[in-house]
Amino acid sequence: MNPPTDKSLMADRFRGYLPVVIDVETAGFNARTDALLEIAAVTLSMDENGYLIPEHTYSANVIPFEGANLEQSALAFTGIDPWNPERQAISEAEALEAIFKPIRKAIKAQGCKRAILVGHNATFDHGFVNAAAERQNIKRNPFHPFSTFDTATLAGLACGQTVLAKACEVAGIEFDNRSAHSAVYDTEKTAELFCMIVNRWKDMGGWDLVLQTR
Repeated sequence: MNPPTDKSLMADRFRGYLPVVIDVETAGFNARTDALLEIAAVTLSMDENGYLIPEHTYSANVIPFEGANLEQSALAFTGIDPWNPERQAISEAEALEAIFKPIRKAIKAQGCKRAILVGHNATFDHGFVNAAAERQNIKRNPFHPFSTFDTATLAGLACGQTVLAKACEVAGIEFDNRSAHSAVYDTEKTAELFCMIVNRWKDMGGWDLVLQTR
């Protein structure tokens, strides 16, 4: 097997997919009916030695879509006031484009064919992203339509913890509970955790064993 080129390191590692970490804050649990309020993304890159590293963070505060349900219990939990002008929120369509555009550029830059969503309890985030994209009639959703990497599952394996704060503590990643439930903060911590797990697997020789079977 020929060694991968710098551009193809990421594509070779994840079968042509670029992992992009996503976190959303919402006004409930139903992706079809409840408002998307915040979305953040962290793109990842790979150094010349094949180690995964967080690259850029993108985020947007979102105006609830017309007719959206706002569960008061969810708003109390996150502390988000959807109508606070200081949020400088933008429409759902504008927010998705602000997130999707740099992701598409990163996919191309890394020699990949599509993004794959990484999230802590990823099905939740993936569901809200897909539902919002459908509502806004966005045809070029950069994410795989159903596959994800779930750091809750991975952290359960690697750290013995499934809660983000507790998994970060075991992994030696600083975590401030007062900053949690902000899409940007949670996304950046999830990105650190995912990179740690993937890189530790590499250090343990797991990836080398995979390469030997190809």
